[in-house]
Amino acid sequence: MASKIKLGIFGAYRGVSSIECCNYLEDVEIVAICDKSEYALNSYRKNSCGANIAFYNDYDEFVKHDMDAIVLANHANEHAPFAIKALKSGKHVLSEVVPVQTMKEAVELVEAVETSGKIYAYGENYCYIPAVSEMKKLYRENKIGEFEYGECEYIHNCEAIWPSLTYGEESHWRNNMYSTFYCTHSIGPIIHITGLRPIKVNGLEGTKTERRLRTGAKGGAFGIEMITLENGGIIKSIHGGLYKNSTWYSIYGSLGRMECGREDADGISTSDNSHLSKLYITYDEFSGGYETGKWEFINPTEGIDDTVASFGHNGSDFYSINNFIEKIRGNEDADIIDVYEALDIFLPGMFAYRSILEDGKAMSIPNLRDIKERDKWRNDTACTDDAIAGNMILPTISTGTPDIEPEIYEYMKLLWEDDCGDGESEDASCNNI
Repeated sequence: MASKIKLGIFGAYRGVSSIECCNYLEDVEIVAICDKSEYALNSYRKNSCGANIAFYNDYDEFVKHDMDAIVLANHANEHAPFAIKALKSGKHVLSEVVPVQTMKEAVELVEAVETSGKIYAYGENYCYIPAVSEMKKLYRENKIGEFEYGECEYIHNCEAIWPSLTYGEESHWRNNMYSTFYCTHSIGPIIHITGLRPIKVNGLEGTKTERRLRTGAKGGAFGIEMITLENGGIIKSIHGGLYKNSTWYSIYGSLGRMECGREDADGISTSDNSHLSKLYITYDEFSGGYETGKWEFINPTEGIDDTVASFGHNGSDFYSINNFIEKIRGNEDADIIDVYEALDIFLPGMFAYRSILEDGKAMSIPNLRDIKERDKWRNDTACTDDAIAGNMILPTISTGTPDIEPEIYEYMKLLWEDDCGDGESEDASCNNI
């Protein structure tokens, strides 16, 4: 494929990151953008600099456009149906997080990928941050031996930006997600480093807090997954809205330990996430001879192009889309997250919540690589979304979905309009979906 790859973007606000990355890549051309917001589309029309880009409000029309691949950057709970439509239309798909909302969607997505023969890549950008990429390389080189235990956390206190994330809409997915739903920023990197499949999970949830309720969020403050992997190794994952932000990954193997830097390690908050470009490793070659061990500090960003490093999430946004493009071009070694791994990363969170609703009972995690296992889940629509769940609707928290006064959402909407000019801001952060 010598010509440029023609790419469409669905979701203009979050999609801005993909657009910036594609503008840097010489072999990619953005040919179409789709969004329900006419204002968002107009902002791109004004700034397209003469590029031949088509603009759509209707996804069904958008997907008919002459293009090779689509990036899905729409609402996090709505990716699967649009991915399936794209695959059936003969397009490759790069899907933002999360991959599915229900097990029914999971089965349908896997089968759409298999039937289409097209490339599906999951855009979990935290799998490509510098420290995680280096950890994967070293782990696959057996630097610390076989995986035994790992900890991962993605803590993001979004209270200050909640109006710009939810627009004051009570029905917004962020207001209605359960505590372990948005889990792949924490779980993803360790699954991607090790390549091991999760087989069992126990879940725990943080309680409702005043900090959450006053924004209109109905779920628990945070979620925890205790995940057993196929080799017997264990992951402890925590994510959600605790007071102080933290992104951190640590893995123990039979020969040593690797971990990225800590956000507050120097006593100050590194808001630029530079700690994610630091890696510390302790290891030996004798499985327990600690006194003979070696210690190293590694800066994984050495040699990375400054422009690439400047892209979102420590440059990881770039690698997510670049690897997708490389895979389309036939590079079998391109480091993408395929549909099976995407579900390995997400389903622990889904089934952790089922565990929570069963008082912490261990739940087996389905392996949808197995065709025989799919029928059990083909009609399972359990989720917190009224429009999808039907009679399998789940509460947003184990104690029952809370009633929140309409005035809360009215206030959130006013804050959003004050910050973002009645929702018509050219700043993508004011409409991040």
